[in-house]
Amino acid sequence: MGRVTDLASFAALLAPEGQTLLAALRDYDPARELAVASRLRRDHPAELVTAALGQARLRQRAVAKFGAEDAYRMYFTPNGVEQSTRASVGAYRAARMKALGVGSVADLCSGIGGDAIALARAGISVLAVDRDPLTAGAVRANAAALGLSDLIEVRCADVTEIDTSPYDAVFVDPARRGGRGRIFDPEAYSPPLSWAVEAARKAPRAALKVAPGIPHEAVPAEAEAEWISDGGDVKEAVLWFGTEPGARRATLLPSGATLAGRGLPDPEVRPVGRYLYEPDGAVIRAHLVAEVAEELDGGLIDGTIAYVTSDALVPTPYAAAYEITDELPFNLKKLKALLREREVGTLTVKKRGSAVEPEEIRRKVKPKGPNAATVLLTRVAGAPTMLIGHPVRPDGGR
Repeated sequence: MGRVTDLASFAALLAPEGQTLLAALRDYDPARELAVASRLRRDHPAELVTAALGQARLRQRAVAKFGAEDAYRMYFTPNGVEQSTRASVGAYRAARMKALGVGSVADLCSGIGGDAIALARAGISVLAVDRDPLTAGAVRANAAALGLSDLIEVRCADVTEIDTSPYDAVFVDPARRGGRGRIFDPEAYSPPLSWAVEAARKAPRAALKVAPGIPHEAVPAEAEAEWISDGGDVKEAVLWFGTEPGARRATLLPSGATLAGRGLPDPEVRPVGRYLYEPDGAVIRAHLVAEVAEELDGGLIDGTIAYVTSDALVPTPYAAAYEITDELPFNLKKLKALLREREVGTLTVKKRGSAVEPEEIRRKVKPKGPNAATVLLTRVAGAPTMLIGHPVRPDGGR
């Protein structure tokens, strides 16, 4: 579908008839789309019905990122849903901007406006810039739908032509997906990371959203690098300018717990103790496993594996704890026999440093019984190993 047709269809969705259709499709079942489309086309133009169904599908997908209350009022493009910031992450970043004294932000590559919305809700005025007319239209519609038009100015333009000098800070979220999927080379971002860094250097403060897999050597010396996870899943890394040059940080949502790097040496390798700790992915990406190990008075089970072991159960927000009952060389027959003996029917399989897939383990051992267990496939001092145990809370409960 061409851009002109897209823009016309989008405009039609904002008109009263389009709004009526969107309201009617809020809770529709996509499995019945053909029947729903046929019924609606008896009373509405076919193109409008197609556009409304497409938007309804996007809204349903967006609920996971924005929550139902916002998602069903907002407008999306397919790329916008895929690439937009999760609301919880955007709110955290906006709150940090506010705490830094930022009152206005040039949001370059704004997408459908997820970050602009979070910034505006923090009381920050935003210039949202995107070069795609349809996407810019979605930002404008979202600002209006959420009552934020007074704080969000939308401009359809090339971000490289924007004068950011009137703003307290710059936020850049380069496109990291292309026709073939995710882009891993920061210089292949659109715009390239090098351009975003130069834009950041010209501003009093700046935040650049990048993929969490960014190599540490690609982080500019004057930037603070922060890796953010939400619910245990690493969502992004942010390069902050105008904060703490060279700092490394892991932030875990929804708690907001933040671990700062202290430049510690790698932890020592020691035998597996009573407890095994699995650091959060943001901690691992930020190379802060040593900081967690120090907090736990622990060591590594292997010099190349991010599992920390300790004989003490220490409360920490930065790692999940498991009580280990068995340590066995990797052997599926022994594992199957042990699980059968203990009547384990609910088996959680985790791995780190093992080529074996969890589904393969479950398929081959065929767990049966009323009990539960966790098996961690890993390496201990270089040897393929199975660690059997169960998750525990910091208070000692399961």
